[in-house]
Amino acid sequence: MRTFFTAESCKEAHPNALNPQSWLQVERGKLSKLSSKSSSSSIESLIKVPQPPILPFFKPVDYVKVLAQIHEELELCSPQEQSNLFLLQYQVFRGMRDVKLMRRSLRSAWQRANTVHEKIIFGAWLKYEKQGEELVAQLLTASGKCEREFEPIDVESHISFDKVIISQDRVSMNDGNQTPQYVIFTIGDEKIVCDRQKISELSAPFHAMLKGCFRESLSETVDLSENNISPSGMRAINYFSLTGSLLDVPQNLLVEISVFANKYCCERLKLACDRKLASLVSSREDALELMEYAVDQNSSVLGASCLQVLLRDIPNCLSDKRVVELFIHANRKELEVMVGPGIFALFCFLSEVSMNLSSSSDTTAHFLERLVDFAENDIQRMLAFHELGCVRLSRKEYDEAYGLFERAANAGHIYSVAGLARLDSIKGEKLLPYQKISSVICSGTPLGWMYQERSLYCDGDVRWKDLEKATELDPTLVYPYMYRSATLMRTENVEGALSEINRILGFKLSLECLELRFFIYLALEDYKAALRDVQAILTLCPSYKMFEGRVAASQLCTLVREHVEHWTTADCWARLYDCWSAVDDIESLSVIYQMLESDAPKGVLYFRQSLLLLRLSCPEAAMRSLQLAWEQASSEHERLVYEGWILYDSGHYEEGLQKAEESIAIKRSFEAYFLKAYALADSSVDSSCSSTVISLLEDALKCPSDNLRKGQALNNLGSVYVDCGKLDAAEECYVKALKIQHTRAHQGLARVHFLRNDKAAALKEMTNLIERARNNASAYEKRSEYGDRELTKADLEMVTRLDPLRVYPYRYRAAVLMDNHKEEEAIAELSRAIAFKADLHLLHLRAAFHEHKGDVLSALRDCRAALSVDPNHQKMLELHYRVNSHEP
Repeated sequence: MRTFFTAESCKEAHPNALNPQSWLQVERGKLSKLSSKSSSSSIESLIKVPQPPILPFFKPVDYVKVLAQIHEELELCSPQEQSNLFLLQYQVFRGMRDVKLMRRSLRSAWQRANTVHEKIIFGAWLKYEKQGEELVAQLLTASGKCEREFEPIDVESHISFDKVIISQDRVSMNDGNQTPQYVIFTIGDEKIVCDRQKISELSAPFHAMLKGCFRESLSETVDLSENNISPSGMRAINYFSLTGSLLDVPQNLLVEISVFANKYCCERLKLACDRKLASLVSSREDALELMEYAVDQNSSVLGASCLQVLLRDIPNCLSDKRVVELFIHANRKELEVMVGPGIFALFCFLSEVSMNLSSSSDTTAHFLERLVDFAENDIQRMLAFHELGCVRLSRKEYDEAYGLFERAANAGHIYSVAGLARLDSIKGEKLLPYQKISSVICSGTPLGWMYQERSLYCDGDVRWKDLEKATELDPTLVYPYMYRSATLMRTENVEGALSEINRILGFKLSLECLELRFFIYLALEDYKAALRDVQAILTLCPSYKMFEGRVAASQLCTLVREHVEHWTTADCWARLYDCWSAVDDIESLSVIYQMLESDAPKGVLYFRQSLLLLRLSCPEAAMRSLQLAWEQASSEHERLVYEGWILYDSGHYEEGLQKAEESIAIKRSFEAYFLKAYALADSSVDSSCSSTVISLLEDALKCPSDNLRKGQALNNLGSVYVDCGKLDAAEECYVKALKIQHTRAHQGLARVHFLRNDKAAALKEMTNLIERARNNASAYEKRSEYGDRELTKADLEMVTRLDPLRVYPYRYRAAVLMDNHKEEEAIAELSRAIAFKADLHLLHLRAAFHEHKGDVLSALRDCRAALSVDPNHQKMLELHYRVNSHEP
């Protein structure tokens, strides 16, 4: 292997050190060879690890405590405060990168919104978070069901029309004067005859003028020429006084009438105008024009309607300077008309969207400045200070960033100290950054990010030790694996470097880790492996760019492919079959990517791609692939199957079942029956549906399909037979599946052996699966159920090494410790995982352990945090009720 690292290779390179085009020379479509002279510096530029960013998230040291506090406040607070508490809960989950929990918190904020403005903000936010899922809403609508947050709000229905009604006693009071029945209003040369009584009922000023002691009450004619109302406007007002409605009044006239109504305190007339204007807002231009009027006339209903049109156009509308300036230049009073009490929520939303578009833009900075301006409590302030500090840091505005991080840290956001240390380092300080992070580590519960950050300010073995500690405390952190891998490559330890980066790729499909591995293979001239990784990257993110965002991954894919032997479609299918059987999901993704570039039917391939992505815990990419399968479907019955899976994967099982039945009605197919079996099993609460599921899977197996899918159907059929106690039939299914190389059937067959009290045979089956499967953490976990205590312990330790996100091993080890009366050690084992994974089962078990110890407050804290993760979990609710009744 060539030598390609210098001593400083793991340090961040100068931003101009790499010129991709000088390395990626294309001659007749092929990569140029690196000259021996430039080899070391070029590869060093490829395989480097930039410092981990300071994340613009709220990251409390003890997130469990914060979630518990939020839950407690939700139990006690007024309805008006709930949406902001759910917004805070959202920020906690955002800091943990848990998209599912983030969305649920946003949905809760939307459901509990107390004003129409908050409803609009959180509804638009949910719509933004679910970009790419519009097809789900369309399918649900076609099925007679819709997700309400996707729909625009009827603003008018949220604001009462009867805000002001003049009392009958006041209307009839006229001091005994005999007033004419009609009044003629003159405007220039025109005269408008009106019913005096009806006009007087519009407002107190009109009542005083026409029915009170003013001289106009005895006059038949009143001149309104100097009151900025046109004859047409006055006729419309007269019609409203008689009928209570405004019909066919153009927008400009409505504005005129509304201003007049505001001047004469005709609140019902003004509200009617505002309602009518609100119904006419349909475009960005309308919203911008009428929002100015809404602010000027203090019209909350019109302001809400304009706000909705603008926010539902996010992120597109943020490219319009007029929209941005509308929000960043408005003062508090104007914003209260625009967004009611939801000002902080609005700027949380706008700043997040803007950061996703460009974290260092002026727009992002301005929105975050407004977030700081309107923060109302310590948590809101620390969030706003920290986020703006991150943006100032990215803009190299170091003094401003330092002040903001300092204010966030002083408010209690310990993670902001990482920003202060980073800035000290930028200013040339050597020891101070290390001391600051060390102080944080010593002052409380140490977390993985603390050791990761401190490692940046030391070298050699000390740095390596800190990064090992970071991984021990939080194995989901990407930087330590990447640094260790790059360092091992520097010492030409290729096997160690690949092993290190493969550790995290075994349980977390990180784009930056795939990119690093791609460059390692490129350096080794293993183009086949490099092509696999870049194709996996493009599957996950088609627009991904490498070389710090300077070169499209697709370009590198094209260049590397020239060094790899071309496969025919038949070769690809054979390779896919082998990879699928070996449970090698990344290789399978690569093969499918290559097949999609051929003339093979694309609908089926995108569908297979979605199955792999779900298995790899990439639900957003999986949904994108499913939608591509839907777009590329070659027939109506195939399209209906993909619609069914889109609905099923979105949690709409009954609607998915309906699509399967529609597809079967057109043509009996494997996928339609398979979908129907899946959807029926999940949508029915009746255990008797098992016989129907069996029948459906048997029907599926009678239809044409390839062995990959038939193996899965046989495996699922075997599982249903086991649940029904039909072990012989289940064994037959699993054996058939294994004959066509469906490797996962070993697990089902092991279960059959175990239920027959043959643990040795069960253990052997799981050992076979472990030996054959490339991704085998789940196999070790399952085998742990069949071995003796020592093997179980060893298997579960292996599971934690292979996939530290799997929670069963922690729970098992904690339960064993508890049985041995080692209560503190048991709680510590659970706390080890809870520190980086907000898991209901871990929190539930730890709460039960605390209850057993008699530590009611700790038990109650864990109960509340767990109910923040799943508010409807029945056993958790029961434990919470029991513990809560013992609270002192």
